[in-house]
Formats: sequence, C-alpha cells, structure tokens
Amino acid sequence: MIGLNHYLILSGLLFSIGLVGVLRRKNLLMLFFATEVMLNAANIAFAAASHFYGDLTGQMFAFFIVAVAASEVAVGLGLLIVLYKKQGTLDLDDLATMKG
Repeated sequence: MIGLNHYLILSGLLFSIGLVGVLRRKNLLMLFFATEVMLNAANIAFAAASHFYGDLTGQMFAFFIVAVAASEVAVGLGLLIVLYKKQGTLDLDDLATMKG
C-alpha cells in the first residue's frame, strides 16, 4: 500500500531535481521549467499530507500554488518573449552583460 512516506519521498526527489535545474541551468526558459517542477513537488507534498491527516488545508495550499504557477507562466513567458525579441537570446551569461 502506498503511504504518506512514498508521496513525501517522491516530492523530495522532484524538488531536488528542480533545485538542481535552478542552480545549473543557464537558459531562462529551462529555469522556469525547473521552478515549475519545484512548485509541483510542493503540491504533491501538500496534497498527500492533507489526505493523510483528513484536512483540506493542504489541498487549499496546493490550489493557491497552482494559481501562483499559472500567473508566473503568464507573466514570465510574456517577459521572456519580449526579452528574446530584444536580445536574441535567453542565455543568462549573455543577459548578465546588458547594455543600457
């Protein structure tokens, strides 16, 4: 039977993968994908703990995280498109030397 520990281990592994992606990636689009993986890992942990304890608080937190992730995608991808049209790249090393 799958218990709370299994979900928390899965959540921890996904969060670790996302954290490595945030720390290692140089492309802004991949950085956004890595943060989405981290947010989804938190969703799994909140939903599993909520189900285990029989309380809806964790599921409500997961719902708000989904809303934050959706707004991040909407605003962030819009900014990335504008940045790519202006600079021609999404590489963080190239963008660090921005000229005014």
